[in-house]
Formats: sequence, structure tokens, C-alpha cells
Amino acid sequence: MRSATPNGVLAAAVLALSALLALGALAGCGSDDPAPAPLGPVRLQVSVPADAATLRGGNVDVRGRVTPALSEVTVLGRPALVTQGRFSAVVPLAPGANVIDVIATAPRRRPALTALRVTRDVLVTVPQLAGAEEDEIERVLEALGLRLEVLRGGGILDVLRPGVPVVCEQDPRAGARVRRGRTVAVVVAKRC
Repeated sequence: MRSATPNGVLAAAVLALSALLALGALAGCGSDDPAPAPLGPVRLQVSVPADAATLRGGNVDVRGRVTPALSEVTVLGRPALVTQGRFSAVVPLAPGANVIDVIATAPRRRPALTALRVTRDVLVTVPQLAGAEEDEIERVLEALGLRLEVLRGGGILDVLRPGVPVVCEQDPRAGARVRRGRTVAVVVAKRC
């Protein structure tokens, strides 16, 4: 067995150091440039519909602008059409309150996110209330999202008459199409 000489140890150390330097150079691929810095955030602007808008239709066209122009935009998780920095997407609306989220992304940029609140206002048909007993009408109107205003008719002697009060008149009339939340005024009396 041979013993290591000081020159042999020195040669082995130089060889090991050279190998480490070569690996370091390969790992850097010869580039002294740092990783590219991230750019500013994506800019997103929704122009239609306005936040808190109330609409009657079953769909809404969501449109706006995005920078950079090559950003990708999703509306409710589905890709929107983006052309030269303008985007659009058709979104179905459920009756009542809806929240529409819009997200824009681009490479090396922070994403942009916004959410719109849109209410789909559904018209309801006012039911025929004439002849209905007073204690039934509130339940019927409430189920349709309508409010009730009761006016007493029949004159001063109506309280003395036998029977229960029924609807004699209503406004708006039966069959009218009105927004939810509308008040239906009825005149009730024991004798119409």
C-alpha cells in the first residue's frame, strides 16, 4: 500500500477544486444575469355591466379592457374572448342576486380580480285576489315576492255584519306583470 505524499495530496485537492468550479460554471450556464424581475400587475377594467346593476334579461354581456393586451381573462371560471386588450363574455343570470367574478392573468405579472353584483329582476304576474279571504292573501302575495297593503271598505256597519272580510278590489289588477317587491293594495269588506 502506498502512502500519500504531500505533493499527491495537493494534486488531489487541486483536482477536486477544479471539478467544483467546473460544476458551478455549468450550473450557471455561463450567465451572470439574474432572473428577470416580475412586471407590474395586470390592469383590469369592466365597463359593462355596472356593479349593483339590476337587469331583466336572462343573460348579461360582460365587457371591458385588460392590459397587457395579451392577457387571459376568465369570467365565472370560463375563458372570455380577448381581442386587442378588449374582452367580452356572455353570462347567464339566475333570478335575484348574482355575483360575477372576472380574473385577468399574464405571464410574470400579478393577476387582477374583480367581482360584480348583478340582480336579475324577474317580473311576476299579480294573481286574482277578488273574493279571497283576508287572512289568505298575504301568504299568496308573499310567495310571489309581493307586499300587501290592506284598506278597509264596507263602511262603518261592516264590522257588525256576519262573515269574514274578502277582497273586493285590488291594485294592480289581476294579470298585471310587476317587479318583485311591489305592493299590491286591496280593499277588503264583508260585503262588496
